[in-house]
Amino acid sequence: MEAKYCRESRIVKTSHVFPPDTNTHGTLFGGKLMSYIDDVASLSATRHSHRKVVTASTDSVDFLTPITLDDSVTLESYVVSTGKTSMEVFVKVIAENLFTGERRIAATSFLTFVALDEHRRPIPIPPVIPETYEEVKLHQLAPQRASHRRARREQSQLFASYLSTDEYCLQQFRTNPTDQSKEKGV
Repeated sequence: MEAKYCRESRIVKTSHVFPPDTNTHGTLFGGKLMSYIDDVASLSATRHSHRKVVTASTDSVDFLTPITLDDSVTLESYVVSTGKTSMEVFVKVIAENLFTGERRIAATSFLTFVALDEHRRPIPIPPVIPETYEEVKLHQLAPQRASHRRARREQSQLFASYLSTDEYCLQQFRTNPTDQSKEKGV
């Protein structure tokens, strides 16, 4: 399978921040930004794999500076690393004050997507080739992020084993406390 350059999956989207997009602090809703992030990241993953993709995880979203009504918000995404069937997408969020022209990194995010075949099974994807300094650095650090992602997934699975979908279970635990946490090693 022939490798592709990061730039081949690059997506850039710019939006104006309108009053309905903001919270009581006059800044862009975090959830709105997260929706933008998932949108551009999925487009990058699809562009790289030329397949339908699913979000396997939103590995991180770091809000660095507020985005206000005076700003436009630009999201730039591209695939930075690949596994056999999965790809890690980096999203950089740039806020630009429309009246001063000042630009700043407002948020960063990493998401993982899996490419699917016509039967909705994971399918191999091409490797990625970084070119720019930014792409190379992100690519070099990908194994470390993948290791953290695997550890976090294991922790999440363990945590999920303590949870119930039965509301009654919570009431029963409160009225008949047993130290289940010792049984499961918490």
